Amino acid sequence: MHYEKKLYKINRGKMVDGVCGGIAEYFGLDPTLVRLAWVAFTLVGGSGIALYLICAIIIPREPFEF
Repeated sequence: MHYEKKLYKINRGKMVDGVCGGIAEYFGLDPTLVRLAWVAFTLVGGSGIALYLICAIIIPREPFEF
């Protein structure tokens, strides 16, 4: 069986829209580290908020599991 890894915004355990949680899950990282890195990127570069909004629009929502 071929497992295809996809990037999704998560539905459970999300803080704002699930972008950081989805990225953390995709790369196998702790979501807190991804969130802290995103905040640091926002404070240093200033474009983190715009990038988050773009990701929130582009990255699809994780399919619901029943």
